[in-house]
Amino acid sequence: MIIYDYCSNIKFEKVYNAFRIGFSDYIIKFEISKEDFMKRFFGPEGNQLEHSFIALDEGNPIGLILGSVKDYEGIRTIRCGALCVHPDYRGKEVSKNLFQLHRRAAVDNKCKQLFLEVIVGNDRAIKFYSKLGYEKVYDIKYYSIKDTDKLQGEADEAIDIEEVTFDTILNLSEEIKDIHINWQNDFDYMKKLEGLNYYGVYEENKLIGAMSISKNGKVFFIWVNPQYRQKGIGRSLILKATNDLNLNSMSISFPNNANIEGFVKHMNFQKDNISQYEMYLTI
Repeated sequence: MIIYDYCSNIKFEKVYNAFRIGFSDYIIKFEISKEDFMKRFFGPEGNQLEHSFIALDEGNPIGLILGSVKDYEGIRTIRCGALCVHPDYRGKEVSKNLFQLHRRAAVDNKCKQLFLEVIVGNDRAIKFYSKLGYEKVYDIKYYSIKDTDKLQGEADEAIDIEEVTFDTILNLSEEIKDIHINWQNDFDYMKKLEGLNYYGVYEENKLIGAMSISKNGKVFFIWVNPQYRQKGIGRSLILKATNDLNLNSMSISFPNNANIEGFVKHMNFQKDNISQYEMYLTI
């Protein structure tokens, strides 16, 4: 008999095994230890055991939905951080039942929307979510450059770039609140990550450009004040980080942003094969 329970009521080992088994045949292979699973999915990803649910058959984990609740862009939101079912139990409404618990958690926590990301090409999942009422709203694109020697252009030595703190980047949140930033690049996500480098460009004590980047070259945030664009600030930030961190490669992801897409193309980044949809369900 299949029963459902809060993940907070279950030993974490079973939560991890539900995830591992459910994603055993996924498009992207997940090779992740229990410790790294906890650190990533219940760290920066923001999932909370009290908002996540597990399906068990005779005590064995056979399905999982991870959930996180927060104010996202000013709207109380629950995000589905993962939904998976043991291959032998698919087509038996386990996913549907887990989702109903997820939706109930949204209502109980006064959320106004449900939200998730899904890989483009995962047609079975997209069809399932669409039947539940989710709609595609944003496309998340991924770009990378495998050899930073091929970055286009030169740094402008007249542009003074300083190392800054996370709080400096966070102070931009009000200034750019009308720009959509995907969940895995937003300020809450960055705050929980260790080892990020932050850079800022000032003019007369006014921050006019900023970037956040990991030590392995993942750009989480890059921004230039609209009045100062097309002046080489973005390029200089990229090249500064490349030199400081001795990077051989870089990557970036972003949702529906023509300015950033044009910029990274100009810098010689190439579009990756993977992309995602952000899907929303209003309640």
